[in-house]
Amino acid sequence: MKKIVVLTGAGVSAESGINTFRDSNGLWEGHDVMQVASPQGFANNPELVLDFYNQRRRQLFHVEPNRAHRALVDLEKHFDLHIITQNVDDLHERAGSSNVIHLHGELLKVRSTKNESDVLSWKKDLNIGDLCGSGHQLRPHIVWFGEQVPLLEKAIEITQRAEILIIIGTSMQVYPAASLINFVTRETPIYFVDPKPSVQATQYNSLTVIEDTAAKGVPILVADLIGTKP
Repeated sequence: MKKIVVLTGAGVSAESGINTFRDSNGLWEGHDVMQVASPQGFANNPELVLDFYNQRRRQLFHVEPNRAHRALVDLEKHFDLHIITQNVDDLHERAGSSNVIHLHGELLKVRSTKNESDVLSWKKDLNIGDLCGSGHQLRPHIVWFGEQVPLLEKAIEITQRAEILIIIGTSMQVYPAASLINFVTRETPIYFVDPKPSVQATQYNSLTVIEDTAAKGVPILVADLIGTKP
């Protein structure tokens, strides 16, 4: 079965109504990014950081997967499909996708501030005084600026095996996630779905740009791939 790797970004979730965090002026919901997405920000004002992610977590219970999420589930029925996402929501899983890697963490998980491998599922607000089993404060299970991306090596290994690469709803400006495109061979077919694509067909040997939103472009691409499946 042919192997397809899908890289998804905020543009996929945005069409379900999820805020993309980063505003046009660079602020994250009105906050400087280092205030709410860095270890130093958490140390300086943990209440602010916890409230920021509590609001994001609550929002998840009022949104649903969109046509792009569901189309990728259909694609998985025909190919060996892996999704590598920059998104911290659970919409891919709720739609029914089986193989999802969250490079930047997950809103519905928390972890110990002293042991990053001590991870818990979490669907309610996270507050000061919520402790892990060892008595340490819990924090959002989010990869903040300045922190390592623990699943990057696994994502690279999966991407290297891709026979088709699909990129959806990402500016390809956030590293190291954006570097994954460099781990496929030059002959690997690449499909880029985004209303404002940041790469051009001339940059790669086999790049197809679909200048459309995820909810419109992905179902069309999936139908085409399924229809041409050998």
